[in-house]
Formats: sequence, structure tokens, C-alpha cells
Amino acid sequence: MIKIIIFGLLFLAMSCKKQEEESFGKQEPAANTEASSEGMAAETQTPEQLGEMIFNGKGNCVSCHKVDAKLIGPSVQEIAAVYKEKGGDIISFLKDDAEPIVDPSQYEIMKANFAITKAMTDDELKNLEAYIYSK
Repeated sequence: MIKIIIFGLLFLAMSCKKQEEESFGKQEPAANTEASSEGMAAETQTPEQLGEMIFNGKGNCVSCHKVDAKLIGPSVQEIAAVYKEKGGDIISFLKDDAEPIVDPSQYEIMKANFAITKAMTDDELKNLEAYIYSK
């Protein structure tokens, strides 16, 4: 009886291990076929949505800016309002080619992030700008 139990446990352990090995590195089919690859996801998302992803991710903007309240830097709503009112160019500022017009006192803090924004493509910066203006 003990041999049968040991054999059963051994069989069970081997069958589980085989299943794990088969799934290791195997890509599961995506539930949402529109976003099954990063390239396709970019095609189906609006510039504002892509900008929001950059704002919250790669750009790390969210660490200093909130949509509707001042954190370290001004709120996204304030940035959008001031840039619209004064006809400023957000993209030029993010490339460090324009002077700050929202809160110059925070400029020195923002300068540390220009390494991130200067490395962004023009499309990424346009998407980020679209997100800011959408708020």
C-alpha cells in the first residue's frame, strides 16, 4: 500500500513538473487581441492615452506632478492652462530649449528630469503634450 502511495505521489509530482516546463517561456494568448503586441496597442490608442502611459511610466512625471493638485511641481491642469494662456511650447520646454513659464522656482528640480525627456522621441513628446492638454 505504501508503495502505491509513493508511486502515486511520484507520478503526480512528475506530471506537475512536465506542465510547468511546457508553460515556461511559452507566451499565453492575449485576452484582448487589439493589445496583443505593443505595436498594435500603439495603433489603437489615442495620443492622450499614450501620453498618459508615458506620464505614469517612462517619463516618471507622476513622481512630481498630479493632475489636479500641486505636488512637487505644478499640477497638470495648471501646466496646461498656463501654456494655453501664454502660447508656450511644452515640447520645447521638455527638450530644455525654452524657459519655464509655469513655476520657474521649480526649474532646478525639473532640470534633473531633462535627461529623460530629451531621450524621448518627438512622437512621445507630442503624446505627452496631448495628455497634458487633455486635462
